[in-house]
Amino acid sequence: MTSSVHSRTGAAPRALRCAALAGAALAAALVPLTAGAQDRPPRTRWETQARALLEELTEINTTHSVGDSHAAAEAMATRMREAGWPAEDVIVVKNADRKGNLIVRYRGRNRTRKPILLLSHLDVVEADPKDWTLPPFEFIERDGVFYGRGVADDKDEGAIHLTILLRMRAEGYVPDRDIIVALTADEEGGPANGVDFILRNRPELFANVEFGFNEGGGGRIEEGKKVSNDVQASEKKVANFTIEATNPGGHSSVPRPDNAIYQLSAALSRIGTYHFPVRLNEVTREYFRRQASLVGPETGAAMRRLVADERDSAAAAVIAKDPANNSRMRTTCVATMLTGGHAENALPQRATATVNCRILPDETTESVRDRLIAAVNDTGVKVTVKRGAADSPPSPLEASLLRMMEQTTQELWPGMPVVPTMSTGATDSRFLRNAGVPVYGISGLFYDNPNAHGMNEHVSAQAFYDGLEFMYRLVRKVTAGPGM
Repeated sequence: MTSSVHSRTGAAPRALRCAALAGAALAAALVPLTAGAQDRPPRTRWETQARALLEELTEINTTHSVGDSHAAAEAMATRMREAGWPAEDVIVVKNADRKGNLIVRYRGRNRTRKPILLLSHLDVVEADPKDWTLPPFEFIERDGVFYGRGVADDKDEGAIHLTILLRMRAEGYVPDRDIIVALTADEEGGPANGVDFILRNRPELFANVEFGFNEGGGGRIEEGKKVSNDVQASEKKVANFTIEATNPGGHSSVPRPDNAIYQLSAALSRIGTYHFPVRLNEVTREYFRRQASLVGPETGAAMRRLVADERDSAAAAVIAKDPANNSRMRTTCVATMLTGGHAENALPQRATATVNCRILPDETTESVRDRLIAAVNDTGVKVTVKRGAADSPPSPLEASLLRMMEQTTQELWPGMPVVPTMSTGATDSRFLRNAGVPVYGISGLFYDNPNAHGMNEHVSAQAFYDGLEFMYRLVRKVTAGPGM
């Protein structure tokens, strides 16, 4: 294990470090809680187990820069082998230096049923301790909240998925099909994506998977109130374009009537005001249909009108006031990087921008490029593909599976609606969907501003334990078999 992996021993030094962080600055940066908030200790053997796994995973640095997801995969593999899993069902796939993936199979009784996959990722985004008021790679619980890089994205789900297998085995439950748990590398954008690598180089590990559960969905909280349990069944594709204006240039003391920076600026302004057409798919249509009853009357009425006719521009304009809902309706493109000129006293010969596009699943990189060219409307500005979008077809909203999600939700949160949704960002589900495997982002974890990629990433202990119970019940339902 690398030096960035914190020891799970040495409680006294760790306590001193935590104590040193106490004070006004720390308290101000932590999650606002009601007076007298207390830690939420585990109440069952399995809550204790899941918390221990999450602590161990959190304290293994798995960032791309200096971390080691292979060490994390091996640590969890050791846990499963110690629990009695045979070696052939606990596989660690190393796909690059410090990059590892864990695949655990729990064998079912019916060899004709296709397996299901529980997917999460081991890697986390960077965390500079100077930017945090808590040590990012120490697992800390304060006032019923877990803190640490990865506790909300996505080590919490990895710990939950492994605990589900451990509980099932201890209870003597034999599913009617195999359950595969995968904890993989480089979902956050590193060069050695584990899911992609396994599909290309070890396809037998995911062979014949009927469907999978992954991140991307989960409980939604608004103004402190749980409002829905969302199921991510689709996600937008990502493409980057280069927008470039060139010019002969010259000395800045003799300005020309044309200027590459001005020309590019005008092109970007036109892109900024361009609206791609509204297009709904099965998932977003159902999202707006169900969401209509959860929002205010004006927006709800607009959502119902849009579901009836996606050409209703007035309805779309009302919905678009919410940037997230606007992005669910249409492809969006935004300038994210800008360079230009080569000297302070020279007219620019080149000005270049990167435009990042989040593309609807049924649109192509080429069609988006054509629309950007039309929006720019300047033959002197080049629009080229920097990185094209990989396909990611929506997963079908299969009625029986959706019904089991709804039943499980009602058991834990009576009256809570389940809302299918399309992520505006990307997850590893895209690789599996492109390989023909439907994947659904669902967790039962209700996050209230977890700051997943920011300072003091956190998740409440209660949300974590609720997610554990939700996923255990859901996996039991989908693996019980007919008549059970």
